[in-house]
Amino acid sequence: MTTLKGPGIFLAQFAGDQAPFNTLESICNWAASLGFKGVQIPTNNDQFIDLQKAAESKTYADEIKGIVNACGMEITELSTHLQGQLVAVHPAYDLLFDSFAPEAVRNNPKARTEWAIQQMKYGAKASQNLGLNAHATFSGSLLWHTFHPWPQRPAGLVEEGFTELAKRWTPILDYFDECGVDVCYEIHPGEDLFDGDTYEMFLEKVNNHPRACLLYDPSHFVLQCLDYIEYIDIFHERIKAFHVKDSEFNPTGRKGAFGGYQPWLKRAGRYRSPGDGQVDFKTIFSKLAEYDFKGWAVMEWECCLKHPEDGAREGAQFIKEHIIRVTEKAFDDFAATVKDDALNRKVLGIN
Repeated sequence: MTTLKGPGIFLAQFAGDQAPFNTLESICNWAASLGFKGVQIPTNNDQFIDLQKAAESKTYADEIKGIVNACGMEITELSTHLQGQLVAVHPAYDLLFDSFAPEAVRNNPKARTEWAIQQMKYGAKASQNLGLNAHATFSGSLLWHTFHPWPQRPAGLVEEGFTELAKRWTPILDYFDECGVDVCYEIHPGEDLFDGDTYEMFLEKVNNHPRACLLYDPSHFVLQCLDYIEYIDIFHERIKAFHVKDSEFNPTGRKGAFGGYQPWLKRAGRYRSPGDGQVDFKTIFSKLAEYDFKGWAVMEWECCLKHPEDGAREGAQFIKEHIIRVTEKAFDDFAATVKDDALNRKVLGIN
């Protein structure tokens, strides 16, 4: 068993134009002051890190690592959620997802996909240069618009969609393997990998690639009414990253899992600050310790009610209180005896 590392914080929701949220050094100092020990760094702009430069220059990567370390922090993972999303985009979403890409590749889906694939490879090399062994991302989606099958999906559509998704991701996974880094897909609504079944379909298509791993975030599973505890039992060998994000699901006579096109505040399923929702984190932290999870407990703050700075302050303490320092001995070791074959045979009644 392993004691989880943490608390960590995902910086994406806290980045801003004003201090202390506008530079890597200042936001790390702010996070450290709240009790965080690690930062998960988004890479979709140059505010905190130049991803390409970190991939091409070990010296620059060392400088980034030095900034974080000087603040008393460690880098937990890099995140390419937005770039990973663009590896696979259905044309229905082209206009909306173009905003995630640089202007040079907008209105050009082929160029945008090529840019996203290159970004993922930069993420692999940058992670290696920073001494990281896990990387957080999204899978993208070609099939999400068909998740509720009306009209009926044409025969073979799902298989063809996952075949194409695997075709795009396999070279990326191979490159991550060369760099010694796991790709941790955040299983998430809007992605083709949104639950256990879809993840397993993808695994089959990539021939159970050893680098096709998971970022475990129970908040998305509460909103799907999925058993997020059993999920750990099933997939623990593939879970290499962990978001501590809370949520709640309170259906009414007017709304349920699909949300009724309502804003987050009015939805039946809502994301909440750690400890304010329905996720059973005591059991989750116990399960991850039991299964020897060696990664970080990283807070991802998304709440429709609470101020983010309050969520961060409370979240650091929440994670700290939930991390289990695992035991190095069994509680009944005091009654243990040395191995004695003769004694064992007598206890068993064997002559």
